[in-house]
Amino acid sequence: MSLRSANIERIDGGFFDVLVVGAGINGAVSAAALAGRGASVALVDRGDFGAFTSQESSNLVWGGFKYLENYELPLVFGLCRSRNRLMKAYPDNIKEIGFLAALSKDAPYAPWFAGLGATAYWGIGLFGTKRPRLFDAEAVKDEEPAIDTRDVRGAIQYQDAYLVDNDSRFVFSFVRSALEAGAAVANYVEVVSARRVGDRWVVTLRDTDSGAEITTSARVLVNAAGPFADGLNEAWGVATEHRIVYSKGIHLVVPRLTTTRHDRVLAFFDDTGRLFYVIPMGRRSVIGTTDTRVESPYTEVTDEDREFLLEQINARLDLPRPLTTDDIIAERCGVRPLVVTRGTGDQNEADWTSLSRKHEIERDDHEAVVSVLGGKLTDCLNVGEEVCHEVAALGIPLEKDHGTWYGEPAAQTRAEFYRQARLMRLDALRTKPDTEPLTDRLWRRYGRRAFDLLEAIRADPAMGEDVMGSADYLRAELYTAAEAEMVVTLDDFMRRRSKIDLVVPDDEIEGSEGLNEVARILFGDEAERRLADYRAGKDAERRSASR
Repeated sequence: MSLRSANIERIDGGFFDVLVVGAGINGAVSAAALAGRGASVALVDRGDFGAFTSQESSNLVWGGFKYLENYELPLVFGLCRSRNRLMKAYPDNIKEIGFLAALSKDAPYAPWFAGLGATAYWGIGLFGTKRPRLFDAEAVKDEEPAIDTRDVRGAIQYQDAYLVDNDSRFVFSFVRSALEAGAAVANYVEVVSARRVGDRWVVTLRDTDSGAEITTSARVLVNAAGPFADGLNEAWGVATEHRIVYSKGIHLVVPRLTTTRHDRVLAFFDDTGRLFYVIPMGRRSVIGTTDTRVESPYTEVTDEDREFLLEQINARLDLPRPLTTDDIIAERCGVRPLVVTRGTGDQNEADWTSLSRKHEIERDDHEAVVSVLGGKLTDCLNVGEEVCHEVAALGIPLEKDHGTWYGEPAAQTRAEFYRQARLMRLDALRTKPDTEPLTDRLWRRYGRRAFDLLEAIRADPAMGEDVMGSADYLRAELYTAAEAEMVVTLDDFMRRRSKIDLVVPDDEIEGSEGLNEVARILFGDEAERRLADYRAGKDAERRSASR
């Protein structure tokens, strides 16, 4: 029986303290925190773990430097503290990174004034990063020759952090944490109906992959449905003081743009006065993001979106040739669920673009529902702790929080892994240029489970081979994903458990001899069907992009 089937069987007919609906960052961290403090927890999502909003982020873990413009000091302080905690708890997954912000003559702030803001930001962040730096135009060109400095007055560099791997994989680390603490978790399981019966909720669920329906019960429901939270509360008869509005943001993944270093974010003000970035992603660069008000959580990248970002970056970088749509390797597009007070009318444009990514957590004592509204990846630990507080207030007994539900394994465990990897000359298996050492990559992605990968490679050297050429994924990793990562569709693996779809062009993927092997390892007898579904999805994306 697969891990997913075993968990669905546990959920079917079960009675839990808490059922968490939605397995984006808010739901995953809530399940991990609750299970880590002794609650019996079930976690379901109608899609994949870390899909939809959580797979479309900037991969940044930041304190909200731009929120200083609106004097949201408590929010910035809280985000910076959370950023510092995440960097300490995940030293191999979340790294400090510099943001080099070039300030043109049309930028809203002079370099000296931006430098004051960066210094204040550093202080509000309790000096948890390297200090900010100030550059004149000549020094900016020395720091990064790719920047066109003809119209640049100077620059500041302030510090924040970023995810080395993709956002969805980080979300999945909390799903794994919940599993290890005893939670029952399942992706592609949707809520059909929920009704309050006595002291519990009775919930009918459907496995969207097989179509089978199951029933489960829970004392408390946690609504972590992200952009769909309002609709879910309406179906449950729950009223909240806040509601969600949507802002669409896109990113374009292109070949590497920086010329000297690829461990720094470049920041610019676009023609509307809004910050946008060039963010490193392995051997690629990510340009984004935009901010467009939309009425639906379902969005797509338009020609206007692409043209806007390409125009903005071409005007600010000194490139051998201008970027065109032919340079786009992948696109990210999603909505930010922004929180406003219920009853608030339409925001004017100035108010709209100044809305922050704060979160609100509300508790309905009568219905025994906790709703998580808004938020962002940086604030995830705070969300987990606050959800636990509200669930406890509903009468669910929780153990003391020892912080065991998050973070990487202990330093001694890491040292032992690196010792074993060194003895077996693991890094010597790689000969590709511009790729990180295997030891670093396997430890970051798998933690304690990376020891099993070492054992598999020792037993069979073929397990240490890449299966898709430039995708940089070992055969042993595929078997681990098939066994332990609840991969239901090929897109789950290509887009979320890995970031292959984000950094490898489609023609290289389709032309890879290893794609069939990937499907066979992941799905066995169902490989052909899953591969056909994946290709059909890719065809649909291409048709949408060409409209």
